[in-house]
Amino acid sequence: MFSVWLDEEIQTKGGEALPEQVMTTAPEPFNTLIRTHTQRHRLDAGQWYALWTHSHCEQRVHDYLQGKGFEMFLPKIELWSRRGVARHRILAPMFPGYLFLRDDLDHPRYTEILKARGLVCVLGSGWGRLGVVPTAEIETIQKVVEAKVPALSYPYLRTGQRVRITSGPLRDVEGILVHTKPNKGLLVVSIDLFQRSVAVEVDCTLAVAA
Repeated sequence: MFSVWLDEEIQTKGGEALPEQVMTTAPEPFNTLIRTHTQRHRLDAGQWYALWTHSHCEQRVHDYLQGKGFEMFLPKIELWSRRGVARHRILAPMFPGYLFLRDDLDHPRYTEILKARGLVCVLGSGWGRLGVVPTAEIETIQKVVEAKVPALSYPYLRTGQRVRITSGPLRDVEGILVHTKPNKGLLVVSIDLFQRSVAVEVDCTLAVAA
């Protein structure tokens, strides 16, 4: 609850004037709305940074820094987990070992981040040369999380990269990935001696960087 003084005459329904100084009380929801708007304005400011954590420390770092007032984003996906003979679904970090933070960082706040237990570093080359994650990339990941569509961790592959097939009839075959589309790609294998190549369609989920 908070109070506001009005320094002017206020007319009642009957037309009579109230005293010049009238104390009126704003309802609690309005007070909450102002506070929420202020917090949102602060949270919407700044750039996105990637934090690298020790194994299985993503949530610990997230909770500590969120408690310190930082805006955090730890995207998660559903995975199957096995305990004994039982299998069940669990939520796991989309990018194991990484989470995101948005802030107008100054050196004191950067120093505060480094106090988080389980944190390795903020990606970059130290204070003043931190790596920035484009907002468009974060928004894409946020949409995937909000849509609750099936997702899985996927190797970061690019056209022209040398990859190795991990299973199936082409297991351990290495070649150059020259074209990708959803789940499929063309793998080029070559004989350098006489400079000839052949391309084969492969499942990109079975390919890792060689």
